[in-house]
Amino acid sequence: MSKDIPTIALDEVDRALLRHLQNDGSLTSAALGERLSMTVTPCWRRRKRLEDQGIIKDYQANLDRRKLGYDVLAFAQVTFGDHSANAPDNFERTILDHPEVLSCHKVTGAADYMLSVLATDLESYGRFVEEVLRKQPGITAIQSSLALREIKAVTRIPVPDSVA
Repeated sequence: MSKDIPTIALDEVDRALLRHLQNDGSLTSAALGERLSMTVTPCWRRRKRLEDQGIIKDYQANLDRRKLGYDVLAFAQVTFGDHSANAPDNFERTILDHPEVLSCHKVTGAADYMLSVLATDLESYGRFVEEVLRKQPGITAIQSSLALREIKAVTRIPVPDSVA
């Protein structure tokens, strides 16, 4: 764990609440309280505290990408030649404006960034590479890998049984 970010103490009720909400973020405080054997008000207070502390960042529905026409999931490794210029910072700002980029991570290893990118087909992914990635100054290499089959794709964070 990072030394810069303090770990927030969670009791068993907090952890159970988080697990329930990760399984169904649409639970009302009443339904959540029922599952936790709590009344509505204390349940709401706990939920609100976890939101205020930033443990619960937001709520969203998990969508099936294929049913929305996104048949291609690509992983792009991007390498910069010069790290001292503003090119990496400009790249990061540009990537934030592209909803087809599901994630972008600054990584260790041969590449500088790893992106997960959705596309409807190979042609649309090719356009993304040509019109977005190749137009970014400072990029010296782009290596793409395409997902052949999705084995596991989750967004749920494991909630620890206890924090030391």
